[in-house]
Amino acid sequence: MRYLPLTDSDRQAMLATIGAGSIDDLFVDVPAEARLSGPIAGLAPHASELAVERHMSKLARRNLSAGEAPFFLGCGAYKHHVPASVDHLIQRGEFLTSYTPYQPEIAQGTLQALFEFQTQVARLFGCDVANASMYDGSTACWEAITMARRVTKRAKAILSAGLHPHYVSLAKTMARFTGDQLDSAAPSLTPGAPGDDMARLLDAIDGETSCVVVQNPNILGHVADLSELAARCHEKGALLIAVVTEPVALGAVRSPGEMGADIVVGEGQSIGVGLNFGGPYVGLFACAEKYVRQMPGRLAGVTTDADGQRGFVLTLSTREQHIRREKATSNICTNAGLCALAFSIHLTLLGETGLRRLATLNHANAVAAADRLAKLPGVELLNTAFFNEFTLKLPVEARPVVRSLADKGILGGVSLGRLYPGEPTLANGLVVAVTETVTGEDVEALAQALEAEIAA
Repeated sequence: MRYLPLTDSDRQAMLATIGAGSIDDLFVDVPAEARLSGPIAGLAPHASELAVERHMSKLARRNLSAGEAPFFLGCGAYKHHVPASVDHLIQRGEFLTSYTPYQPEIAQGTLQALFEFQTQVARLFGCDVANASMYDGSTACWEAITMARRVTKRAKAILSAGLHPHYVSLAKTMARFTGDQLDSAAPSLTPGAPGDDMARLLDAIDGETSCVVVQNPNILGHVADLSELAARCHEKGALLIAVVTEPVALGAVRSPGEMGADIVVGEGQSIGVGLNFGGPYVGLFACAEKYVRQMPGRLAGVTTDADGQRGFVLTLSTREQHIRREKATSNICTNAGLCALAFSIHLTLLGETGLRRLATLNHANAVAAADRLAKLPGVELLNTAFFNEFTLKLPVEARPVVRSLADKGILGGVSLGRLYPGEPTLANGLVVAVTETVTGEDVEALAQALEAEIAA
């Protein structure tokens, strides 16, 4: 039985209250071509559960999954090995079904896990304090921009050309409602330092700049030293926001906090969290202690109880929406708890030594792959400094090549033509990610298939 408590008169009364003539008026912001105008062609109006299960299984078999093919995709989501113990532990009922830990007397386990997560993120990013996680890297990036506006009382943000285009797109969408001014640019295939626009950033900072947002390693894999940029930002009273989409890199690369970044955000997916068809992921957010009261999201702290025993609580909650309402630092008043736990468990299993070894293995694999692929006729390796991801310039458009490789059972990288469809100068760019899961046989298969595609 369907439970429909509202009558037609109830609905009309609600629509009249908000000034809408019909339910359709609530969807006017959705482009007409994106709205469903009738039944979906070829889709039955109803079917049995067994029939639906068989149909969906048939559709799923058309996918080429990450575990079934040589896998070189990256650009913000990476295929790393996640130990089986991570999944086993996060599925324990105490964690899987836990709710918001507002009552510390019955949520010490959850609160301690969040506190340990925050400690790990702060150390990884080289910052004083981290929150209990955000929804994902892109929303964390936007929250950092709005935080910089609160701190500096300025509204101009300069976005590096090497910042992930999805992060830029989200920021532009949100800025439509906040009035923030965003200065952005598309990357270029510069030999030696693809996507690097340090000169542009240094020149653009002025007295109206709230922050500069730079990704390191950037979307094309280039690794940069942010020290000079941080100094210029501070000279002009602006904040430096560093974005990290591949946290494994910090096992080998100096942390953004050490290079002077005021706020460091990123995507934590590559530690403990699978690809998951693009989500759910876990956003990471850390900053200098002096800005902690402007930091968005939830924060777990440690204290002592009436008996002098160590205990964990949510702290500085007056920043949050459930208390401050419209004056809150953010409308995000929760966190990606289960994915944050997976991140924390995996990082704990690795330890500092294990993380450094994992980073070393990733870099070594990537260097070997880059050397092999750069020997292909007409292929140019653009990067000189990279971690586990690099950009190749092909003699032909990359997007059809990637599609053809997938048809042959090889997920051979991300074409820049797909990430930047309106930028013809990037059409021949191919970003290749190489993690510890890639074997020498995988690299050779990609090399031979890529050579055949170029020759064709």
